[in-house]
Amino acid sequence: MKILITGATGFVGKQLVKSLTDHQLVILTRNVSDAKNILGSHHEYWQTLTDKPHLNGIDAVINLAGEPIVSKRWTNKQKIIISESRCNITAELTQLMSKSTTPPHTFISASAIGYYGRQDKTPVDESSGFHAEFSHDICQQWEDLALQAQSQQTRVCITRIGIVLGKKGGALAKMLPPFKLGLGGPIGSGEQGMSWIHMDDLLGLINYLLSHNDLQGVFNATAPNPVSNEEFSQTLGKVLNRPAKITTPPLALRLAMGEMSQLLTEGQFVFPTRALAAGYEFIYTDIETALNNIVS
Repeated sequence: MKILITGATGFVGKQLVKSLTDHQLVILTRNVSDAKNILGSHHEYWQTLTDKPHLNGIDAVINLAGEPIVSKRWTNKQKIIISESRCNITAELTQLMSKSTTPPHTFISASAIGYYGRQDKTPVDESSGFHAEFSHDICQQWEDLALQAQSQQTRVCITRIGIVLGKKGGALAKMLPPFKLGLGGPIGSGEQGMSWIHMDDLLGLINYLLSHNDLQGVFNATAPNPVSNEEFSQTLGKVLNRPAKITTPPLALRLAMGEMSQLLTEGQFVFPTRALAAGYEFIYTDIETALNNIVS
């Protein structure tokens, strides 16, 4: 297949490109030279979509683009950047598909479990409701724009991605330094949910959706066994053979991070009901095995 990928130089995107060796890839990137250094010069590169009249000739689109949600404090300006970095490119892709006589048959567009907002200890899956807050609003707009591409010729799959655990990046890269020093531990009560997924399973699920033409709609990209922040912290300490008893007060995070601290102090226990029903078999279903694989 000829696959157009956005966000290919990000934490997930770099690994996704490596997993799609059997396909012809078109990489959309603002900096072609940097992308070639990261991903290789053997791919086709586009710097913009504005000069494209359609997406005829593209078989599938995988849309991962977006400003990292935890890169900077959530000022009003940063919230706009976070929103526009996701919504603008998704809208462009949807519009190009509508202008195509032979549009891509598959559109896989990322979202996040932030769609559900804070949920306390209530288990949630794709059929659950949401708590209205910034993370939900962003995901809702992002998903609505992607779903506009749905037609008799194009199926749309939305992946609501949880905390991605992988090597050399992502949330775990930020957690490891204090935990390796024995300074890690739960945040607040530690009762908040952490819905995680191993990088191998996220890539596996994306590839599964890509190859199963009967699948469409929303899929939670999370492992079948979400854990509390307390359990995650204790397990990471165990894997590293370090104590993990130092609690981070929520107030300290609030002062340091502002509204963005809610991503750490609140959480969800999200289950991948539709992925399991569709027949995807997770490689990593328990947190200890996943962390052992990555840390070792």
